[in-house]
Amino acid sequence: MDQPAAAEIVDLHKTFKTGLGKPVVHAVRGVDMSIRQGEVYGLIGPNGSGKSTLMKALLGLVRPTRGSCSIFGKSSLSPDSREEVGFLPENPYFYKFLTGAETVAFYGKLCGLSGRSLKEKVRELLDLVGLSDAADRRLGGYSKGMLQRIGMAQALVQSPRLVVLDEPTAGVDPLGSRDIRNIIENLKNRGMTVFLCSHLLEQVQEVCDRVGIIFKGLLIAEGSMNELTRDSDKQEILLEHASPGLLEELKKMVREDGRAVWLEDGHPRNSLESVFLKSLLEWKAKHPNPEQ
Repeated sequence: MDQPAAAEIVDLHKTFKTGLGKPVVHAVRGVDMSIRQGEVYGLIGPNGSGKSTLMKALLGLVRPTRGSCSIFGKSSLSPDSREEVGFLPENPYFYKFLTGAETVAFYGKLCGLSGRSLKEKVRELLDLVGLSDAADRRLGGYSKGMLQRIGMAQALVQSPRLVVLDEPTAGVDPLGSRDIRNIIENLKNRGMTVFLCSHLLEQVQEVCDRVGIIFKGLLIAEGSMNELTRDSDKQEILLEHASPGLLEELKKMVREDGRAVWLEDGHPRNSLESVFLKSLLEWKAKHPNPEQ
């Protein structure tokens, strides 16, 4: 029997009323998305494109106008669906008078942990996010990067199978961003599923298995990093120990040269940023009047 997707979104629509006599805002329009168990899925898009609304619908925080969302086969409208989910919002709020250890313990108690199991979980998570040395420091003295990492710890306190991260590196310096990227890679190695949205395209390209591009509430592109970044209009050949005249006859001379090793051939890769911008420009060209 096939495993259910970690997250399934089917024909999702979400509209918001902005006031009496004002136009309705279509935040999400007919999005279909499936996140496989054990993968890191990245959602990217400009501000106001519908990323956060889509995440909130998946988590059951907003009710879809039309369509459905499910987590491990359970409807997102059911509280049971959130039992195996950890969530880090874009701007988390923590009690600044608590220490790092007290903060994680607080969320652990909310999830039903106590006694030795709680102490072990706090120790494990602070070590995972690299805050063991700051465990007894109050959050009021934490940097932005440290606060994001304590947020990662609280998202993991219930040992979730799916971790949802909304802009996990927002306002974080490059070193802090690298630390969070390493944490995400660690989660993937542990078999967890990660769904994140981020404006840092380079980071998404480094950690994600698949990426979706959302624009004006529509999923306009989706695929693996290999599929999205491959430039099918160009051919690339990578050689090692090639003789000076080898390029003139390419593969023929590679086979006959005896010293050259054919390491790789295929299509060169574009940056995710160029793919993102190209997708938006192509969509705008095809839809000059998107509201019609």
